[in-house]
Amino acid sequence: MARMQGALLLRKWLPVVLWIGVIVLESTDMMSAQHTGSVLYAICRAVFGSVNRIHFEIFHHVLRKLGHFLGYGTLALLSFRAFRATLHSGYARLWGSALLLTCAVASLDEWHQSFIPSRTGSVHDVALDTLGGVALLLVAMVWMRRKRPVAAA
Repeated sequence: MARMQGALLLRKWLPVVLWIGVIVLESTDMMSAQHTGSVLYAICRAVFGSVNRIHFEIFHHVLRKLGHFLGYGTLALLSFRAFRATLHSGYARLWGSALLLTCAVASLDEWHQSFIPSRTGSVHDVALDTLGGVALLLVAMVWMRRKRPVAAA
């Protein structure tokens, strides 16, 4: 029985740990705006030919912020799933735990980036990351409510 519980916990928490690993890798110099921008710009030029640099910079900035939003939203969903298997608690506590973990990882990530010369740590990114967690958790909550069977009257 304990072995089954350990396997269940591993199956639920391993995606959280791996996703945090992805976030850590994306926080390196290699994934800075300068590096991702030059690669993406080359790809855009190869596909579309002439690309307006100003329009590209706007697109690149929006794409990076969307990555923050969706990446941390995914972390919140994975965390909710793991806490649900671990805490056996009400949705409010599970939701809060997932959001707290998401905000903590975002804060540590931005703090880490403040030590990398090609990166910047930003409280605005922490807010965006947390907002991504809130948004995707709300979507999941609505979806889960729709999937619940209706009780017989």
